Amino acid sequence: MLFCGRFTLPLDRPLIMGIVNVTPDSFFDGGRHASPATAIEHALRLLEEGADILDVGGESSRPGALSVSVDEELRRVMPVVEAMRGRDVPVSVDTCKTEVMRAAIASGAAMINDIDALQDEGALAAVAGSDVAVCLMHKQGAPQTMQLAPRYDDVVAEVMAFLAARVAAAEAAGISRARLVIDPGFGFGKTLAHNIDLLRHLNRFRMLGVPLLAGLSRKAMLGKIAGLEAADERIYASIAAAILAVQKGARIVRVHDVKATREALQVVNIIEGNE
Repeated sequence: MLFCGRFTLPLDRPLIMGIVNVTPDSFFDGGRHASPATAIEHALRLLEEGADILDVGGESSRPGALSVSVDEELRRVMPVVEAMRGRDVPVSVDTCKTEVMRAAIASGAAMINDIDALQDEGALAAVAGSDVAVCLMHKQGAPQTMQLAPRYDDVVAEVMAFLAARVAAAEAAGISRARLVIDPGFGFGKTLAHNIDLLRHLNRFRMLGVPLLAGLSRKAMLGKIAGLEAADERIYASIAAAILAVQKGARIVRVHDVKATREALQVVNIIEGNE
């Protein structure tokens, strides 16, 4: 079970986290849902398609993306969080800024999805003082430069060690393990070889004892594998990656294509006896 604000989420089947990017520059759908009205419409559509969690982000973290101010991120994100408050779905806010976390939590967000794994000043305390869940992600470097020359001696061991340390830091700050999720951060300061190694050995992350989230949807690594330059072309590769991640232990998959992923995972769940 994952304790996620006022929600208690069973993990006997994989959960689908639908992506709501309220940004003009995200790598796949940047600009499509950049206004609060279109973002809310998109969130409702993902909910109808079967999303178990909605992940709302107001700052792109694609390679090369520039940061935005706290005020701008709040302007983008908060209308969506507030619009979803009365819905029977946990809303996650994808942010690494403590001020945004605090505002989102105060407005009913049930989860924080942080690519910096709560390393911003005050972030641990902001989450510890609430009942929300948090996803701790690994990345090497900042979005502006992370794909220039990523290096590891052993990518799986190093990512696991980082995430183990952040889980320990969260618990020491008073965040229950029952509220924690980890994400190895596919594409965040990793080469194609690093990403493939992480996916091949994803089951090792279960040793850390907290639910695992995999975010592979539409990513460049899939385009490189399948020879697909445009993100719009990567839906089938994304579904394959989601299924592989689940078979290797992921309990949450973060996706753009909720309906297609849900239908594919329904087949997996039935065959494997999870429904």
